[in-house]
Formats: sequence, structure tokens, C-alpha cells
Amino acid sequence: MSNPDNPNISQRSTPQWALYQRELFWAPNEAKYPPFNTHPDKLRETAKERLSQSGWHYASCNAGLSWTHYANRQAFYRHQIIPRMLVDTTKRDTATTIFGHRVSAPIGFAPIGINRIYHATGELSPAKVAGELGLLYCLSSAGSYSIEDVARANGDGSPRFYQLYWSPDDAVTLSMLRRAAANGYSACMLTTDTWQLGWRHDDVAHGNYAFYHEHGAGDLGLNDPALLNRLKEAKLDPTDPKDKFRVGADWIDTHIWHGQSFSWDRVPWLMENWKKLSGGKPFAIKGIQSVADARKAAEMGVDGIVVSNHAGRQVDGAIASLDALEKIADAVGDKIYIMYDSGIRGGADVFKALALGAKFVFVGRLWVYALGSGGEEGVRHVMKSLLADFDILMNVAGYPDLKGINRDALNSMPKGAYFPSTTEMA
Repeated sequence: MSNPDNPNISQRSTPQWALYQRELFWAPNEAKYPPFNTHPDKLRETAKERLSQSGWHYASCNAGLSWTHYANRQAFYRHQIIPRMLVDTTKRDTATTIFGHRVSAPIGFAPIGINRIYHATGELSPAKVAGELGLLYCLSSAGSYSIEDVARANGDGSPRFYQLYWSPDDAVTLSMLRRAAANGYSACMLTTDTWQLGWRHDDVAHGNYAFYHEHGAGDLGLNDPALLNRLKEAKLDPTDPKDKFRVGADWIDTHIWHGQSFSWDRVPWLMENWKKLSGGKPFAIKGIQSVADARKAAEMGVDGIVVSNHAGRQVDGAIASLDALEKIADAVGDKIYIMYDSGIRGGADVFKALALGAKFVFVGRLWVYALGSGGEEGVRHVMKSLLADFDILMNVAGYPDLKGINRDALNSMPKGAYFPSTTEMA
């Protein structure tokens, strides 16, 4: 396996992630074993076994019949990597920058809410691991732990983003942004595809909506002074167990997934206020799938977009996010910072998204399944494995640096009519 004294170690600015493979191969000699198999299908099964029914359904559910989820995965199969031989990969490195911040790889933790239903440590575990590995972490405003506690867990080594579900109550919106800016979040990411949750059959069948039940509003909401004022006006006491479910419902129904949509004409107000509160930090929009919307964002001066369909959890039967990425990158790739989300399961997927025009990718279900399967240790294992997979791929495929990963690195088959052999896909 990789020589632990190989020359690449001294040539690169990040750890040689590939050595994690060697570490795991050697581990049985010391009676050490990984917490689970990181193959996405097997990890999915492990998560199903270890999570509660409510945690499993919320992690795995897709919108409708899962056609968009399937399209996301199918789109990756259409693009095939072209390996290059006899390329010097001794100076291989995965480091990059995002909005001026150096990170150890173009891979970040996607914003995912209510992490406490997967593991008691909730968002604290992925935030901590992200800080350790030098990766970007993004906190969801539907999170379990507070903006402040997550920032402390994340530490000062890496950038972190705050993902905003936009409350119709300006006081609550501004309060959340103020807290994020005060706690070192280096960008605001507005999610635009989830004014309310998509129709997810298993969640509906089991009444699986954690904010209405045992989870309640969570610390992120309950530590917000503007929300506390609103609860007082509504004569709801967040410290009274009898009010817990109603407090949770008020938070989620009024301020997070409230069903009220915003339009482009309100974006300048939000962007201006974030930049004022944060001292000019970047503002990005998540959920872009059309070229027209991407152009609009660029014209308005938005700093970045995340090409995402919410991992197939919002609109069933929609375009694959990777197919959207191709068109959007062609249209505005030189005008705005493009990030990608939806369907990433391995190093090859990261490579393909970068080759098609993304500068950065987010992973979601991988680390959520890992959190539910093994807590902090599980998150660390799956992310180190993904980094090793990507690092090894760059080595064996002959791509020593990120700038060489472009359209020329792919053989892309024409689009066709694809039908699933199974809907049981990680």
C-alpha cells in the first residue's frame, strides 16, 4: 500500500488522505476495526438498523416516488472518468479555497437539520470533525444545537457557513443572522427550495415531524432572543413541558418551514442586511436548478450558488442536479462561484461534479448515516474515507491537482431514457 514515508507527504499542504487506507489495512494486527463499512449501500443498511424509526425515515425519505433521488444518482453514471497514465502525481494535493478561505479539500458538510434525532451529540459531532479535518461545515437553521454551541465545537481552524430558512418575521431573521455573524460564520447560505417540506410518504404515514414531538424547537430556536419575545407574546413558555409541542410547532410553522414563499425582489434586503451585520461576508443561494435563476443570482450580485435539488427531497420527478450543473456552469461559470449538492456518494462523484463545473461540493446523507451509525467516530470515519477515496482516485487516475479536473477528464454519454432496476438506492 502507500508508503508512509513517500515523497508526496512533504510536497503537499494537506495530510495524505490516502494513508487512511493503509491504516485500516494494518488495523486488524492491533485488534482495531472500523465502526462500519463505508460502501454507501451497506452504510445505508447499517443506519437503518441502528437509527430509531423516526430517525431513519427522516434521513432516508425522498419526495414522492423518489424519482428525483434516482435521477441524481443516475446522472453520475452517464459521465465516465478518463484515466491518464504515466502522470507525476507525487505533488498531488486536494487543498482549495472557498470565498478566500483555505480548506483541505473541495468537500463540505451540507446543512442538515435536527441532528439530535440521529445521535445525542447532534450537530456538535460533524462540526467538530469538520474543524479537525480542515473542511467546511454548514449549519442548518433547523438544527438541534445552538448557533453558539456549534461554533464552539467547530473551532477556529476552518470556515463555517450558516444556512438560512428565511422567516417571514424580519425580527427573527435578523436575530439569527446577527448571531451567526457574531459567532464567526463566514457566509450566509439562503435555501430557496424548502418553504415547506415536500410530500414524503414514510414521514407522513408515521406522523414523523420531530418539531411537533420529542425534539421540540431545539436549542437553535430556543436561544434566539427574537423568538423568545414572540413566544412570550403568544403566551407560550419554553420552560414548561406542557407547552413543549406548541413551542416546537410555533418555531417550525412560523419561522422555518412556514409555507410562505419569497421572491427575487426581497433578496437585496436580505443580502444587504447580512453584509451589514457580518462586515461584508459572502451571501449564497442554495437550490438553484435553472439557468435563468443562476443568471438572475449573478446579475443581483449574489456571491455564490449551490446547484441542488435538496437531494430529491422536495420536488419529485425533477431534473437531476448534475444535469442542471452542466448547463448552469456553461452559462455563468465565469460570473459566480458555483457549488454543488445532491447525490454525492464517493470520490468519483466529487471528481465528476468538479469536472462539470462545480468549484466545491457538499455531502449530506453520507455523514448523516454515519452520525446515526457511529456518532462522532462514525462521522470522522466516513469523511476520512471519502477524502482517502478522492485522494487515491486523483493518484491512480493521473490527476495531480484540482485544476486539471475538467470536462476533458470525462467521457459523457448522451442523455437517454433511464429506468431504475430498484428504488433501494443509497
